[in-house]
Amino acid sequence: MGNLLEIRIVLPLIALACLASCCYKAPQAPRSSVAVDELAAKTHSVAVGQTVPPVTLRTIQGQPFDLRKAVAGQPTVVIFYRGGWCPYCNRHLVQLQELEPKLKELGYQILAISPDRPEELAKSIKKQKLKYTLLSDSDMTAAKAFGLAFRVDDALVNLYKTKYNIDLEAASGRTHHELPVPAVYIVGRSGKIRYEYVNPNYKIRIKPEKLLQAARSALPR
Repeated sequence: MGNLLEIRIVLPLIALACLASCCYKAPQAPRSSVAVDELAAKTHSVAVGQTVPPVTLRTIQGQPFDLRKAVAGQPTVVIFYRGGWCPYCNRHLVQLQELEPKLKELGYQILAISPDRPEELAKSIKKQKLKYTLLSDSDMTAAKAFGLAFRVDDALVNLYKTKYNIDLEAASGRTHHELPVPAVYIVGRSGKIRYEYVNPNYKIRIKPEKLLQAARSALPR
């Protein structure tokens, strides 16, 4: 009789557990870099052979900086990165600093552009001990002109802020919630783009040796 009573009690409990298992839906994982990659993949970068767009940026002192005028007459490596809050960008900036002496020997200058406001650029220069030029594109004028700009949706902006302590508005000083696709352009003395590397996956950056090789190849023979 005791065993029968146990069976009568256990069987309904098993049935309830199975029903709960069928009805249960696992919570969705928070939106991650996949969403950013999908947004970034919809952009259309300027191509090799085109001329650098006429855009004005800001220096770390907040002064206007004419990009087309700056690249005229000197080979230039133009970098677009997401901001000093991005660890992948910081790693890339440090790699560029290590590469800068060799690029300088070839006659190149490095201009690195991000949405960061000038005050944030100054922090990056100090923290990463950078000697090349960082420029502010807070209004995303240059990123749009190069075809790199995309908007991060509100849900992801909030996730960045609450989970990762990344405040896009504080970094740029703007509320547009836009970022550039990380990119590298090698520009000749004429202002024309000789090489481009654009990857919607912000975790993947051009290898330093590949960039140096491209810089050598882009020089007139």
